[in-house]
Amino acid sequence: MKYVLVTGGVVSGLGKGVTASSIGVLLKACGLRVTSIKIDPYLNADAGTMSPFEHGEVFVLDDGGEVDLDLGNYERFLDIKLTRDNNITTGKVYQFVLDKERKGDYLGKTVQVVPHITDAIQEWIERVAMIPVDGKEGPADVCVIELGGTIGDIESMPFIEALCQFSYRVGPGNFCLVHVSLVPVLNVVGEQKTKPTQHSVRGLRELGLIPNILACRSALPLDKNVKEKLSQFCHVSAANIVTLYDVPNIWHVPLLLREQMVHKAMLKTLNLQEFAQQPMLEEWTARAKICDTLHDLVRIAIVGKYAGLSDSYLSVLKALLHASVACRRKLVVDWVSSSDLEDKTAKEAPDVHEKAWNMLRGADGVLVPGGFGDRGVQGKILAAKHARENMVPYLGICLGMQIAVIEFARNVMNLPDANSTEFNRNTKNPCVIFMPEGSKTHMGGTMRLGSRRTYFQDKDCNSAKLYGNVKVIDERHRHRYEVNPAMVVNFERFGLAFVGKDESGKRMEILELSSHPYFVGVQFHPEFKSWPGKPSPLFMGLIAASCGKLDVLLKGEEHTNGLLSKTISSNGVPPVLKYQSGHAKLVTNGKCHANGNGLYA
Repeated sequence: MKYVLVTGGVVSGLGKGVTASSIGVLLKACGLRVTSIKIDPYLNADAGTMSPFEHGEVFVLDDGGEVDLDLGNYERFLDIKLTRDNNITTGKVYQFVLDKERKGDYLGKTVQVVPHITDAIQEWIERVAMIPVDGKEGPADVCVIELGGTIGDIESMPFIEALCQFSYRVGPGNFCLVHVSLVPVLNVVGEQKTKPTQHSVRGLRELGLIPNILACRSALPLDKNVKEKLSQFCHVSAANIVTLYDVPNIWHVPLLLREQMVHKAMLKTLNLQEFAQQPMLEEWTARAKICDTLHDLVRIAIVGKYAGLSDSYLSVLKALLHASVACRRKLVVDWVSSSDLEDKTAKEAPDVHEKAWNMLRGADGVLVPGGFGDRGVQGKILAAKHARENMVPYLGICLGMQIAVIEFARNVMNLPDANSTEFNRNTKNPCVIFMPEGSKTHMGGTMRLGSRRTYFQDKDCNSAKLYGNVKVIDERHRHRYEVNPAMVVNFERFGLAFVGKDESGKRMEILELSSHPYFVGVQFHPEFKSWPGKPSPLFMGLIAASCGKLDVLLKGEEHTNGLLSKTISSNGVPPVLKYQSGHAKLVTNGKCHANGNGLYA
């Protein structure tokens, strides 16, 4: 097994996840099998209990693991399916060691960070690296490990020590360290400054880790003299110093690495030159060019609780982008804070209220994503009502589906008290209820999580057609509440069809409104399985309907200047924003061009 470690320095948010993913793409294009591990130095056992404001979205895996959003990048870039153990946290490691101590496995020894914690980390890496994640038998050839945070963080020290030991444990030729750092340009002097990277590499070397490749984030390609200076002071060959400069979309990053021969440097360090081929990235090149040249807009309003934090809905953004590129449309996202749509905001901040409603009314399609808590719920209900009454394409995910049910019950079935017991325990018409097997006392890992099966009830519904007329689909879930099965008959009598159910027939998975061009709600999260080349069918439906091309998509037809076949796709692109620090990317409440002249990080 060969290992590539990706670390970061100077500031967080430089794009280590995208860099690690792109390295994986490059190695995979060389004919190697690749797996990935993300190390997060926080004490949480997993990402499941953290607010999106703290750490961005919680990505859900097939096995129900609630993990860091970077594992979503790995899956999308590499077309692999990871496990919960591919995300290592301080909490997981300490819990593992303490459980062993309680059972007496250490035979009375004093349990310490070194060697017990560091040994546990190394053993974890070796064990997980052997798990096949690409659907083939046997372990991968290369494991790409990303260490979260920045070099020098106190909480990262046990992992740094473990990885330092690990590099000697696996031996020369089996370990390659890629350090991602920042080369800023100060406006006052207008030149690229190397000192932050010098200090970062010095700190890394002091801890016992020697970088093989230096990946420098900057606005523009590094000047030749800057590379020479970095080489001299960081003790890294100039040929192994690469520039990760700002590019129009993240699909350019693997191409950027290939152009600078990063694969040759890694293959040489890992003694894989004889076993690898030249990287072929025609599909990636095509995606990058397509994304850069799109000009016909499709405008989608995302109405959510965390509208000011794009990382909260990162996979939703990626899935929208996959679908929009497949439909040959340039995606424009209008972030609408659901609270801004409510009457309370109209009284307190009328300008904000009017702006939010103008964005909602100007959108070609509406998406209400998942979420928890009652803040902004009324605004989401108003958004669903607007989409239903004005025949605007609508996709509700998880809570977004439950919102559609509540809105329908109130305004079509004339049940003004209809609500979810999450928001009103005493409602007389509980159309959304707490799942009977759920825990009300423990938060972490107690939801309905991971890949679950959905059975289509109507082969002629839009959802079934979008999925290719299959009878059964597997999608990832993350929820505690569900549609009240006791009210389903009444809902369907009024025209709300539940076209997808679980194997018991008691859990509602997909709803549609037959009288509407495209009004779909799903209890699962389709965005978590939207891959390069395989855009989510339901997101394809939303974009196609928003472009007026749903019939073309459902018929499987191709259109030269419009909708393409369902097999053509691309990978996600983040909002067009500049940022250099912070794991989460803040955006103002307004427009987001998801492709165009943006940054890759």
